[in-house]
Formats: sequence, structure tokens, C-alpha cells
Amino acid sequence: MPNIVRAERLRAPQSQTLRFEGRDHGAAVSFFMVNAAPGGGPGTHRHPYAETWHVLEGEATFVVSGQSTLTTAGDTLTVPPHAWHSFHNSGTRGLRVMCIHPSDEIVQEFL
Repeated sequence: MPNIVRAERLRAPQSQTLRFEGRDHGAAVSFFMVNAAPGGGPGTHRHPYAETWHVLEGEATFVVSGQSTLTTAGDTLTVPPHAWHSFHNSGTRGLRVMCIHPSDEIVQEFL
């Protein structure tokens, strides 16, 4: 039988962001489903593994190792292991981004 994890169990306190850690659910992958208002997004951080992002809705500016890239819905980006990065909603509407971590736990270090 599949293991269904309801969104309510993954929602971060005081946030619309969902955080799924695979180790808690028998999976080898983890993710954030970020819902950010204009201007919102995480601070600069890095991971010991590559991260993949897929922009589902809206417009985002990603900064990877000091270089900015503007993205829109449908775009997919990757960042190499240990690269400092961040992103923010640079549009005027809501932003939805799936942040995929190829690890059964999310490991991140903030600058």
C-alpha cells in the first residue's frame, strides 16, 4: 500500500511551505514545496548534495554562487553541492516552487 502523507502534516508553522523528509516516510528523497508571497523566499544557504528546483507558478530570481537567474513557471534549475544559493519571489503574484533534495533528510547550512 502507498504511504499517503497529508499536507497538513508537512506544513511548517505559520507558513504555507511544506517540508517532506523521506526518512520519516520510507523514501530516499526529500522536498520543500514553497509558497511565497512577492519578495518572499529563503535566505542564503547550501547543501552537501545537488538540489533541483521546479517553478510551478509565478516568477523567481535564483542566486547561485553570486549569479542571478530569472525564472518563470515551467523552468527547472539545478545547483551543485556546496554552492551558496537563495531565491525570492520577484513577481507580483504568488510563487510555488518544488525544491527536490536527493537525500532522505534535508541537510542545509545557512550563511
